Amino acid sequence: MSWPALYAQLVGANRHATSLGKIWLSVLFIFRVMVLVVAAESVWGDEQTDFTCNTLQPGCENVCYDHFFPVSHIRLWCLQLIFVSTPTLLVATYVAYRNHNDKKRLLQRGSGGAGFLSNKGQETQLESLKRRRLPLAGALWWTYASSLVFRLLFEGGFMYALYTVYDGFNMPRLVQCDQWPCPNLVDCFNSRPTEKTIFTVFMATASSICIVLNMAELAYLIAKALRR
Repeated sequence: MSWPALYAQLVGANRHATSLGKIWLSVLFIFRVMVLVVAAESVWGDEQTDFTCNTLQPGCENVCYDHFFPVSHIRLWCLQLIFVSTPTLLVATYVAYRNHNDKKRLLQRGSGGAGFLSNKGQETQLESLKRRRLPLAGALWWTYASSLVFRLLFEGGFMYALYTVYDGFNMPRLVQCDQWPCPNLVDCFNSRPTEKTIFTVFMATASSICIVLNMAELAYLIAKALRR
């Protein structure tokens, strides 16, 4: 997928966010997307090829790999980033809807006027309409707060899935497998387990930081709404 295109969409939506929301976007792309694209993908590579078992039984190695690593870390993290980013795109959709309605009203109001000055002023207003920052109030507040709740649910769900599927964040050096069609209990060895453990802990820490930022931003929005 095109990460720059996703970043452009999120930046457009984050124009209306709080300072904590802007920090969240920076953490998301600098410490998660860039690390995933630049480093993590090359560390994992074709991990199934590097997974070896001390047996020549056909199919045993594939079955053992699928048993211990049912989902690739890279694919799980990509899916997590897509799900976490999707609620922000809902905010962008709402803002685009508001801008479209305001643009439509502006064009209808200016359709009765004529002349170069009125047209030029209308173009200036349309440009400022695209760059304006909407206040977090009313329907936009509810949309933005809902997006934060969904972000928290997705982050927590994927963190729980990662911890449950892999039985923690530690990548084992040796796993013992007795799945069919293995003839008996065989030893299987994972490639670069220490390096993979470091990246797994780093990505889990970055995800935890995003959870804390989302919780803080949601609390800030609620407190601000109660003061109003």
